[in-house]
Amino acid sequence: MSEPRRTHRTDEQPEEGPARPSFMNIPGASVETRRQLLVKISWMLLWMIYLAYPVGDLLDGGHGAGARVLGWICLGAFVTGYVLLVVFRSMPGMRPWTCRVIVATMVALAVASTFVLGTAFLSLFIYASVCVAIISPARYALRALLGAAVLTAGVGLLAHADTDNVWTFTLSAFLAGAAMTGLQRLVGTMKELREARAAVAHLAASEERLRLARDLHDLLGHSLSLITLKSELAGRFMDAGKDEAARAQVADIENVARQSLIDVREAVTGFRRPTLPVELAAARTALAAAQVTLETAPELLDAWPGLAAEEAGALAWALREAVTNVVRHGEGATVCTVRSDETWEGDGERYAVLEVTDDGRGPGKSQPGNGLSGLEERLALVGGRLETGPGARGRGFRLRALVPLRTASVPAP
Repeated sequence: MSEPRRTHRTDEQPEEGPARPSFMNIPGASVETRRQLLVKISWMLLWMIYLAYPVGDLLDGGHGAGARVLGWICLGAFVTGYVLLVVFRSMPGMRPWTCRVIVATMVALAVASTFVLGTAFLSLFIYASVCVAIISPARYALRALLGAAVLTAGVGLLAHADTDNVWTFTLSAFLAGAAMTGLQRLVGTMKELREARAAVAHLAASEERLRLARDLHDLLGHSLSLITLKSELAGRFMDAGKDEAARAQVADIENVARQSLIDVREAVTGFRRPTLPVELAAARTALAAAQVTLETAPELLDAWPGLAAEEAGALAWALREAVTNVVRHGEGATVCTVRSDETWEGDGERYAVLEVTDDGRGPGKSQPGNGLSGLEERLALVGGRLETGPGARGRGFRLRALVPLRTASVPAP
């Protein structure tokens, strides 16, 4: 029976209906249902073929009634311990010493039954070696298997078994334990891979949350600041009896609110990518409402015509955040200057530089807020960086955003 195909789902996606029960248990996966445990035990019991030696010895009639009863009891207890070990290993939270006690009991039964009932019970050491490999840590597995092989050979020789049988059972016990050790390592690797896949899915969801938080902070911070300023202007115009001017401000508020709604929807769906011309026009409107003059060179719009979309979008976000800071925190600012430049770094790479300064009181002793932290993360994603500090002669605030000057790749015809 094949494992049902499972679609990838992050921790934020709801499940579509109840999951279908699976009767199979893939290696390394925890047993979730009783049917899975039953299937696992059934597969383990298929490997009981080596018990044909002691079973045949008991059925041949070469032992007395008491010896046969004792033999069946030992054989039943051995198989029971083998099944219990599988069950306990499949149960979460089981203490290791319980499994060690079971394996020690199985080894003792193998030794006692071989000395009492004959060398046909040497096959029990094969299963005992497998169980030793199951409970042994990886760094001690080889030593434990060598010890189990030496014990098998020693018991066989002391029980006067045929030399060929002794070496056959010894080699079988060692190889079976080694195979189980390899399977245990494979199971551990598959478990780590599943945990790593779950961690990657969780990190992807966290990265999406961070992106959405940055976008919403930048979009709403700028738009709400502009709405606040225009609302104050509308109130002043109404107090002064300038109804037409107040209506114009209210109309601007309506337009800004509608555009903000569109931007938020695009940000949520991941399609929002601002551009320098659009952000420059929005900056002119926002600064005019705050009675701040925008000074910029006309060639700014065509400063980097071939700049890649990701780098250009990061510079546009930098312009938006810088203007938002001037509007909200630039106390006493009357002029905001936007410049573009290019610079060469020590690693030989050329960078595009966008610099925004104002003539206000400056940041003072305040720490950078969420907007600047988010902008720094955006620039770091494209290999750029953010520089902030006081303006010329210690007056105002200066923001410099640098991104690698990579040209956009043109798809081949």
